[in-house]
Amino acid sequence: MTVLSTEYTWAALGGDPALAARVSAVVRTGVLASRLPVRELARACVGCCALAAAELGALRAGLPEVPEVRVDDGAVATAFVSERHLLVDGRAPVTFAPLSRFWRTADGWVRTHANYPHHRARLLAALGTSEDPASVSAALAERSSAEAEETVYAAGGLAVALRTSEEWAAHEQGAAVSARPLAERGRLDSARARVLPPSGNDPLLPAAGVRVLDLTRVVAGPVATRTLALLGADVLRVDAPQLPELPGQHADTGFGKRSAVLDLAADRHAFEELLAGADVVVTGYRPGALDRFGLSPEALAGRRPGVVVAQLSAWGVYGPWSERRGFDSLVQVATGIAAIEGSVQEPGALPAQALDHGTGYLLAAGVLRALSDQVREGGSRFVRLALAGTAGWLTSGAGQGPTAPVRSFGYDGPETWLAERDSALGRLRYALPPVSFASGPVDWVRPPGVWGTDRPRWV
Repeated sequence: MTVLSTEYTWAALGGDPALAARVSAVVRTGVLASRLPVRELARACVGCCALAAAELGALRAGLPEVPEVRVDDGAVATAFVSERHLLVDGRAPVTFAPLSRFWRTADGWVRTHANYPHHRARLLAALGTSEDPASVSAALAERSSAEAEETVYAAGGLAVALRTSEEWAAHEQGAAVSARPLAERGRLDSARARVLPPSGNDPLLPAAGVRVLDLTRVVAGPVATRTLALLGADVLRVDAPQLPELPGQHADTGFGKRSAVLDLAADRHAFEELLAGADVVVTGYRPGALDRFGLSPEALAGRRPGVVVAQLSAWGVYGPWSERRGFDSLVQVATGIAAIEGSVQEPGALPAQALDHGTGYLLAAGVLRALSDQVREGGSRFVRLALAGTAGWLTSGAGQGPTAPVRSFGYDGPETWLAERDSALGRLRYALPPVSFASGPVDWVRPPGVWGTDRPRWV
């Protein structure tokens, strides 16, 4: 079994090995080109998600066999840069703020993330500078990379020093991540088997009627819940009123969902009502950040037996960085990816936010697999992934070539996998979902609405 394959990801999520043969690929040259095998990672993540959807769909529809899954590299590559293809009334949203970039330090490089206003303010406070990039550059040039990293993080901002893969492997957090599997999953109790009503098969919607409470932000978590919405789930994303999502990110990842705001501390009654009706809870905040609201897997299972809890973080739940904030671009820098794609003298980046997107599809697959396991065996379930774990998986596949000759096709651009529709946000051009299986859905039922305007309750 090759490392960067659907067979590998399927096994990581506890799937029946025999079902992996149901997946085929349309291999295309020239997509997601990079030094690391990003195309193979993306194909494996989407293929695993589509197979998990087909498996659950077959269970619910009473099909004699799991539908065939077909993964097209063109669709996958387009979806992995969906934020770059998004247009709202013909305008492209800003994806990275001016202060989210690489900076030279006294002994190397750091990368900062300042897309959100509160992160930008903390970065500037830590450095004692104005928003002028020249001022930030001068402040960082006086510091070592390690000093810059620690100073900014101590102030609640985000900055990560450039490391090689070898330096990350020797780092305490790198060792903590590498000691864990790609996906952690398990059973929390002996809750009775889940009973899902039979579903139709035109289209086959594996998650129809499943209520998903979406407590995620940015890209990876919202990609996971966007995928569950595609497959029929009732997804309600809940944000704190004081932390609005960036408009472009909401427009890109809000397909199929409703969006509400709720102060979890001030309105616990409304929040508990949502939890009481949720089948799946997906969280994307720092490990432990939501525990005071009773959102650890164990606490949720105690109050809502039969729940599926899906957790996503940047650095994992173990090690000295477990409680640190992080984003795809920063994880690339810490784990050696930026040095591989460029060099220690001039760092580079992957052709997509592949850690975000790949982890998002794997998290959705983990939820779908947990639902299938519940139908068969019962039990509250949890699944947990980290961007740093996906990064380690990608770098472990460096140098991987095809195991057998395959027929490949050209790539003439993304147009085949783009669509347009009207929405409350304006006319949208967007990437179609890459998750595809026989009789499955081809697009979301609803476009994204205006952020935070839905009521925080189940329909």
